[in-house]
Amino acid sequence: MRSILRWCVFFAIAVFFAVPFAFPLAQARSDAGPAVVMQGIPEIAIASLPPEARKTLRLIKQGGPFSYQRDGAVFGNYEKRLPRRGRGYYREYTVKTPAAKNRGARRIVAGAGGELYYTDDHYRSFRRIRP
Repeated sequence: MRSILRWCVFFAIAVFFAVPFAFPLAQARSDAGPAVVMQGIPEIAIASLPPEARKTLRLIKQGGPFSYQRDGAVFGNYEKRLPRRGRGYYREYTVKTPAAKNRGARRIVAGAGGELYYTDDHYRSFRRIRP
């Protein structure tokens, strides 16, 4: 019985001291995906975008008219896959998806500084649009 009690005490002490060190490592691993994406967002050339995305880019540059009421709405960047900026910095625009009955998953997100990002998986990943 005494050896079981010693083992339980040893285990409790080990867990007590290990958790503060293990948790930041686990947190760093879980945050590594978005951090890597924010620092190294892949790029895509305008010519490589689908034709519907190129049309949306033209509409953004000329100020509309847009097909969807949500076009031009603030994009909150809640997933933190884009560089962090203040609220209102990013705006989102729908890229039409052929045969979709709703807005679909494709978007262009425009930053106030002129940068443009394309996502075809509803904000799970982004590619910076390069001219």
